[in-house]
Amino acid sequence: MSENIMLQVDSVHVHYGAIHALKGISLKVGKGQIVTLIGANGAGKTSTLSAITNLVSKTSGKILFKGRDISHAATHQVVMNGIAMVPEGRRIFPNLSVMENLLMGAYSRKDPEAVKADLEWVFDLFPRLEERSKQLGGTLSGGEQQMLAVARGLMTRPELLMLDEPSLGLAPLLVKEVFEVIRRIRDEGVTILLVEQNAMAALKVADYAYVLETGRIVLEGTGSHLLKNDDVRKAYLGVATE
Repeated sequence: MSENIMLQVDSVHVHYGAIHALKGISLKVGKGQIVTLIGANGAGKTSTLSAITNLVSKTSGKILFKGRDISHAATHQVVMNGIAMVPEGRRIFPNLSVMENLLMGAYSRKDPEAVKADLEWVFDLFPRLEERSKQLGGTLSGGEQQMLAVARGLMTRPELLMLDEPSLGLAPLLVKEVFEVIRRIRDEGVTILLVEQNAMAALKVADYAYVLETGRIVLEGTGSHLLKNDDVRKAYLGVATE
């Protein structure tokens, strides 16, 4: 089983000054899986992703990617090792065109033919981006900007794609579309670590899931198992239980 573990987070602690944001987080992401982290605002979901990419300093703990210790690697080295993160709030370049945004995702790559092939791949995933390839990013709708943010992450050709709240602020129809694309990306060989407040949608696509509360993992299991868990249903799915 261990050779199928792509990412391992081992007893990670993170402090922001006096605030103890992560209190010994441990989780695993298997190759070819969608693994999701659910939890309320402030539970530590984004801090977990930031610790993996070394955007925040860890007080203690280890991060292993494909068996290699990347706990102290610079963020750009983490990306070059094969991890991409699509941050909450999209953060596209509003004054660059769709095509320029996508090429920014591939800026560190030295394989023009493969970059061209990946452009075709993301346009196949997101046909609307091809239609709007010359349009400025800032003129796109919220849903299109989210698609652009995901597509830009894919242009790094990651083995692991980390998505932070991809459905935030989107209409229900677009949420459904985004999650269909997430499933398709996984089916095409990219492993996904998904942070999401829309617990119902996240658990439906997840192979495995972790529930975070105030910096600790309090529950874990397959997505389908947690969908049926009374505590999860009551706290995160808005379902009354007996």
